[in-house]
Amino acid sequence: VYLIPVKMMTGCLPSRELLDRHSLHQFNGVAQAVAQGNLRLLNDALRENEAFFIKFGIYLILEKLKIMIYRNLFKKVFLLMKVHQLPLKAFVVAMQMVGEDDMDEDEVQCIVANLIDKSYIRGYISHQHKKLVVSKQNAFPRLPSTDSKISLA
Repeated sequence: VYLIPVKMMTGCLPSRELLDRHSLHQFNGVAQAVAQGNLRLLNDALRENEAFFIKFGIYLILEKLKIMIYRNLFKKVFLLMKVHQLPLKAFVVAMQMVGEDDMDEDEVQCIVANLIDKSYIRGYISHQHKKLVVSKQNAFPRLPSTDSKISLA
């Protein structure tokens, strides 16, 4: 139970089979939310299984997965727009679409700055033009083990 959120923080998501095999269905929604970049789904999964996560002392670790969800959501925006200069307003709209209605450009700018600082995004923020300028090569580098699945033999 304790290693699953830790591995998820490195981008290693558990397979549905693993969770079913060990009766850890509480993590299904969380893993799906991270994979999809869906903040609303994460919040719903955390709320639904809050007692379980608090009982095992992993609730706050799972809350930290939001930064990875932001990364995955912003990567989707990048892939949809197919440009390397992304207006911050596009991220505000994306955040509003996943249930963050009170998000403004300043908050998005702060999230983007954190993602850049953590090397989840390669680029910089152009404050003058209110845009995120991403690298033309590998703008969203792979997390240490993004494609890995947790497996217990």
